[in-house]
Amino acid sequence: MEARCWSCGQGVGGHFCASCGKIQPAGGEDYFAFFGLPRKLNIDTAALEREFYRLSRQLHPDVFAIAGQREQQWSTEKTSQLNDAYRALKDPIARTQCLLTLEGVKLEEQSRSATDAARQSGGEKKQVVPPDMLEEVFELNMQLDEMRMNKQMGEDDPNIIRDLQQARARFEQKMNELSAELKNYWDEWDALVPAGESAPPDKAARERVRDKMVDLLNRRSYIRNLLRDVNEALG
Repeated sequence: MEARCWSCGQGVGGHFCASCGKIQPAGGEDYFAFFGLPRKLNIDTAALEREFYRLSRQLHPDVFAIAGQREQQWSTEKTSQLNDAYRALKDPIARTQCLLTLEGVKLEEQSRSATDAARQSGGEKKQVVPPDMLEEVFELNMQLDEMRMNKQMGEDDPNIIRDLQQARARFEQKMNELSAELKNYWDEWDALVPAGESAPPDKAARERVRDKMVDLLNRRSYIRNLLRDVNEALG
């Protein structure tokens, strides 16, 4: 059903009525729709920034200082939506998380394979160690414990410091590799977005790409936490 302007009754499809120019009520648009963008992951961030500043000027509450109370409220609500949407879409990882949430993925849970592993270990939302990192994580935890004990005793172990610095370099490299791999799946996802209503989506392919992006985000999140622990220990 077509939305209609609250003031003049004409059909509307944006933040303002094209007929009478009145601001429209804040709706439930997702962040992509708020900026009039398709649900794709490769976006022109420079164009996004320009649109953000343009909408900021148009929607700013000061513009509606002498308008009616409803319009003032909608201006405030839309400005808040605008800021939230811009923060999410300008950041590549947040943008990916936003899209996956819109696709029905509960990001506080793991991907299918990781969730199954978590359930077997007794905690559905437990962050699961990637299988290929089990030995590395076990050794890292021992080094972190030893580093903390040394700090409490006012001692330094050059070997532990060296090992943690090397671990930090490895994790930073892995983060870069994961970001590059995730970017490849952006391209796959965008190619699968239907060009129009007449083009049916390839559901199986979309689910495959979606699940892979979830796996990569989970892995990236785990490594980011390891990197944080190492930085705290070295700091």
